[in-house]
Amino acid sequence: MVQNMLVLGIESSCDETGVALVRTRAQGVPELLSHALYSQIEMHQAFGGVVPELASRDHIRRVIPLAQEVLGTAGCTLAEVDVVAYTRGPGLAGALLVGAGVACALGAALDKPVLGVHHLEGHLLSPFLSEDPPEFPFVALLVSGGHTQLMRVDGVGRYEILGETIDDAAGEAFDKSAKLMGLPYPGGPHLAKLALEGNPAAYALPRPLLQSGNLDFSFAGLKTAVLVQSQRMVAAAGVARFEDLPREKQADLAASTQAAIVEVLLKKSLAALKETGLQRLVVAGGVGANRDLRAQLDAACAKRKVRVHYPELHLCTDNGAMIAMAAAMRLQSGSQQASRTYAFDVKPRWPLDAIAQ
Repeated sequence: MVQNMLVLGIESSCDETGVALVRTRAQGVPELLSHALYSQIEMHQAFGGVVPELASRDHIRRVIPLAQEVLGTAGCTLAEVDVVAYTRGPGLAGALLVGAGVACALGAALDKPVLGVHHLEGHLLSPFLSEDPPEFPFVALLVSGGHTQLMRVDGVGRYEILGETIDDAAGEAFDKSAKLMGLPYPGGPHLAKLALEGNPAAYALPRPLLQSGNLDFSFAGLKTAVLVQSQRMVAAAGVARFEDLPREKQADLAASTQAAIVEVLLKKSLAALKETGLQRLVVAGGVGANRDLRAQLDAACAKRKVRVHYPELHLCTDNGAMIAMAAAMRLQSGSQQASRTYAFDVKPRWPLDAIAQ
């Protein structure tokens, strides 16, 4: 078993640059020593979404200063690092190449092994960074900007997909619906904030695939329903744009949209728990920070005596800590070894069930 090994993790899959340092241990969960994160949100807001080329260039500017900050906070030197981990995919190709290139260059310069990590596995294992880490096995609800999946997790690298989205993910439903409402980028958090002022039962929006009998998801139809409803509201009020409606009307549609997404995620998660017979649920990914989703999952699972685990709120977004943690857990469990092969590639599309065990 690998122990007392320092793992430097680099995340650069999209619009956040994250670096973290984790130490493996003989017993228990690896220890997070320090982490630092830089978000590109402000830069991309002017364009209403992520511009890949700008994202890549900004990663180049940020990754080394963040690594220096992380090492300084932990009181460690670069020479003490034992393994350099990085996000290999999925994500934006150019952005991934920055992290992979820096990690492999560091590994070659230090004569230390490197390890490419699956971005979604990082999210999946991120609740192990919390003060209340889960235990295997559990059902995982992975809800991020581009992915919505339910899976059975029996250990590190032992994942069985139970259901996944067939079109838009939950995060996309939040963001695209928010954009239709004229809310700024990133839309999901703005929609959730506006929803606090509204009536979640104001508009009868669809709950796609809720009665499908399986654990798959579909949110594209909901997005279309939000578009149609917003157009009706604008026409009825005789205004030019959705943003011109009274704020209470805007809030009602935001609350109704959030309620539809949350109900689908909630009921599918409960169905997965029933199907597997497991009594532990892990929620990870950016949408896992949604307070309404957390409140409803907590209440429903408490009635069923099911334990629910989340990453800390500030670790729900993309970050280096989850990449370092995933690498450390793979090394600590013996399910994978780092390599001194410094020729690298990235995988912009990389199914979670296709990673090496």
